[in-house]
Amino acid sequence: MPEPRRGDPSPPAGQGGAVGSYGRGARVLSVGIAATGLLTFAYFSLASHVLGEVAAKRLDLLWSVMFVIISVIYRPVEQLLSRTIAARRARGLHREHPLRIAVALEAAFALAFLAVALALHRRIEQDVFGGSRTLYWVLVVGVLAYAASYFARGWLAGHKYFGLYGALVFMEATSRVCFALAVAVGIASGQSAVALGIAAGPFVSLVVLPAAFARRAGRERGAHTTPALGPRHPTVADADAALQGPAAAAVEEEASEPLSLRRGGGFAAAVAAIMLAEQALLNAAVLTVDATSSNAALAGIVFNVLLIARAPLQLFQSIQTALLPHLAGLEVTEGRSAFARAVRVTLLAIAAFGALVALALLVGGPFVMGHLFGQHFSYGRAGLAVVGAGMAFHLCAGTLNQAALARGQAGAAATAWALCAAGFVAWLLLPVVGDGLLRAEVGYCGATATLTVALWLVYRVGAGRTGGRGQAAPTASTIAR
Repeated sequence: MPEPRRGDPSPPAGQGGAVGSYGRGARVLSVGIAATGLLTFAYFSLASHVLGEVAAKRLDLLWSVMFVIISVIYRPVEQLLSRTIAARRARGLHREHPLRIAVALEAAFALAFLAVALALHRRIEQDVFGGSRTLYWVLVVGVLAYAASYFARGWLAGHKYFGLYGALVFMEATSRVCFALAVAVGIASGQSAVALGIAAGPFVSLVVLPAAFARRAGRERGAHTTPALGPRHPTVADADAALQGPAAAAVEEEASEPLSLRRGGGFAAAVAAIMLAEQALLNAAVLTVDATSSNAALAGIVFNVLLIARAPLQLFQSIQTALLPHLAGLEVTEGRSAFARAVRVTLLAIAAFGALVALALLVGGPFVMGHLFGQHFSYGRAGLAVVGAGMAFHLCAGTLNQAALARGQAGAAATAWALCAAGFVAWLLLPVVGDGLLRAEVGYCGATATLTVALWLVYRVGAGRTGGRGQAAPTASTIAR
């Protein structure tokens, strides 16, 4: 088997290098995101101790509003960059990645947010933040700053700099918690000082970028100056060039085309719709129960139960971040069977994890929930286990969603998400189940199970349209569409 040149960015197909890179990247990101989650918990825990109850709740609200906004308007560009750069690198196009369209989309989303925020300035400040001008401006500045942070995340993921990606989110969380610590030890005081950490985090996180640029420059110098140790491993671009007839030149020309606004904008819009639908799956139950139930505490109970899903989903971001660029390049370089194997292994791991969580909730869920949150409420074992199963379906849907994005099926995936989210909201509003909590638990599991089936069908359709190794490779337009 031919050996790669020293400095080649991708290992030979079939030697397990890609799978190993994905596994290492997922592990590194898991550590970084887990540490980030702990630091975020520490930030809000400190805030609750150094601030009064009302001020702490406003800070919680600020974070919740900002998280929803940045997930919807910036995550699509992160995913677009990650997928496009990884797919081009898999084809041997390692320089001059098309960033102009991604920059334009990110700027458009940020400016649209700014226009809405300024237009609703007084209403947001008074109705959402109780008249706090500082919290309003922290929201505005923080959301705008996260545009650069999420762009950097997509660039790092596309180049598979997962260690630096983990460092970025870790630095963001560390800087945020420092502001709460400053108030706790008496260096600063008040709600405004604690809140400023939320706006400062995305700025501080960008300190990892010089290291990323230096690593990329070193990789390029090594690839161009180091003599080959053996025959260069053939890439898909080589296979395209070897095609007989005039199709070869067309394939190579298309592989070098920059990302168009239509393709990039369509992808970003589809992912934004997916993010909105996911937020509906996680938050619609709390909002509908709060609006329709006479029990003022029930919305909080529903929120606590759905934390069973939120916590694993937070950690699963590391898998998703590593999975999309891995899949985007894998089918190009190693074929359909390698792509399917990566998806299958991830789904099996999720199924095993979900079964353990559901069983644990069935056995000790009420005891743990009662002591963890401290309310005098009797949680049902079966309902908690159902939410655990729904969490597993949600993670499976996330995996299949990344496969769809990698294969250019963002529109079909967005349709599946939107229909399932709409069905979930309709279920919550219909009094089919009288108990509001049980209705939310059953509805969440049913919606995520339906979503998994729908995305599985999308995945099977995509598998039927792509060729395996040894066939004509997919063109760059197929990857970038």
